[in-house]
Amino acid sequence: MTSTPVGMRCPECARQKTKVRTAATLTGTPQLTYILIAINVLAFAAASGSGGLGTSGTVYQKGALFGPLVADGEWWRIVSAGFLHSGLLHIAFNMYFLYFLGTLMEPSIGKLRFGIIYFVSLIGGSFGALLVSPDAVTVGASGAVFGSMGAAILAMRARGIDPMQSGLGITLLLNLGITFLIPGISIGGHLGGLFAGGIVGYLMFDVAERKRVSDAIVYGISAVLAIALAVGGVVLAQSATPVF
Repeated sequence: MTSTPVGMRCPECARQKTKVRTAATLTGTPQLTYILIAINVLAFAAASGSGGLGTSGTVYQKGALFGPLVADGEWWRIVSAGFLHSGLLHIAFNMYFLYFLGTLMEPSIGKLRFGIIYFVSLIGGSFGALLVSPDAVTVGASGAVFGSMGAAILAMRARGIDPMQSGLGITLLLNLGITFLIPGISIGGHLGGLFAGGIVGYLMFDVAERKRVSDAIVYGISAVLAIALAVGGVVLAQSATPVF
C-alpha cells in the first residue's frame, strides 16, 4: 500500500490521476454575475459623464432612491437606485462582494435562482431604506449584496456546511458591524436586503429542497414578495417630506 493525501491506496490506484471538478466546471461560468457587474459599472460611467458623482449628476437625480420623488410617482427609483453608486470606493466594495458571492452561488444554484435572490434583495433594500430614512438619498447595490450573502449562508447551512467555518458568517457579521458603526451608510438598505434575501433563501434551500416543494411555487412566492416590497416602499414614501 502507498500513503497518499487521501489515505492508503494500492500502488496502481495511487498512480491514477483524478480530474477535479468544481461547481463552476459543472455548470459553467457565472454569466449573470458578470452581466450585473457590467450594468453597475456602465451606470457608474454614465453617472460620471453626466455632471458628477453622488447626487449632483443627472443620472443620479433621475435614478437615486428618494422618498418624496417616489411618492410623486417615480417608482422606478426603487430598482434603479440599486445600480447607482456614489463613488469609486462605494462601487469597488459592492462589485467585489458581488463577484465573490456570484462566483460562489451562481454556478451551484443556477442563474434563475441567483437572479431571483439578487433582485428580490435589491427591492428589499429599497424598502428598508424607505422605512428607516425616506427623506435620505440612497444609492448602491449593498441591499442586493447583503441579501445574496444571507441566502448563501442559508444554502450552506442546508447543505451541512458551517457558515462560520467557511468564513462567510464572519464576513456578514463584520459588514453588519460596519453598517452600524460608520456614519452615512444606509442601515435600512442593508437590513432590508438581508431580510428579503434571507426569506427567499429559506424558501429555496429549506422549504423547496428539504420539504420537496415545487420550484414554481417558490418562484411565485418570491415574485409576490418582490411586488409586496415594492408596493410597501411606495406606501412608505408617502411619509417623506414633500418636495415643492
